[in-house]
Parts: sequence; structure tokens; C-alpha cells
Amino acid sequence: MIREVKINLQIQDFEVPDLRESVGWDRRSSDYPALFDRCNFWAGVRSEADGLIAFGYVAGTGLQHGYMEDIIVHPGYHGQGIGKALVSRLLEEAARRGLEIVTVTFAEAHTSFYEKSGFKPCPGGLWRRGSN
Repeated sequence: MIREVKINLQIQDFEVPDLRESVGWDRRSSDYPALFDRCNFWAGVRSEADGLIAFGYVAGTGLQHGYMEDIIVHPGYHGQGIGKALVSRLLEEAARRGLEIVTVTFAEAHTSFYEKSGFKPCPGGLWRRGSN
């Protein structure tokens, strides 16, 4: 069952860190709620029990180009189409806001998922502080 994906869903500060932890990522608790003030928009999905089960956001200048980040679906809800619905809704919102280009960085294991969601893999670069 695909649940409703809501743009700028009301999210409590601990919910995204909890979701990040559920997939084995660092919590990054100090990023929230600052992220909500700094990104262009986000989307979330809640379970029937009202827990946050999916999250992602688009950041950037809000002009032509945006960056899709942190597409997360709780492991207990994998395989239900929630991730694809989340990405699709974020791309719809990007188009509605006039973004012509959306990029996303992902692990190679997720290439098929993003290709099915409309992305085309291409080379890119990564800068990380202290990596010289």
C-alpha cells in the first residue's frame, strides 16, 4: 500500500535522526531543525501509527537547479513503492517550482532504483573538507 507523500510535512526534530539511524546512517541530530529552514522543500510519509517512515528533500538556490538529498525509507517499509512515490513527489514539486535540473548522489547499489525514477547516471565530483 502506497501512503500519501506530503510536501513540507510537519516533522519533529527527532524524527529524521531516528529514521536515519533505522537505515544505519549517522543520526546527525544537530542538523534538525536547521535543515528545514535551509532546504527548498522536503517530503515525508507517515505510517498508519503516525510515525515518520520516509523522508527526502531538495536543496539549492531555488532557481534552475536543485539537489535531491537523503532519500530514506524505513527498512520495515521497503518494497512497497514508498521510495519511488517519495522521489516522484519531490520531482513533481521541483517542476512546480521551476527547477529544470535535479541531481542526486547515490550508492551504486541504488542505480536501478534511480534510473526507474527518471534519473540518468553520469560522472560527477565530490569535494570533502580535509580530503586533500
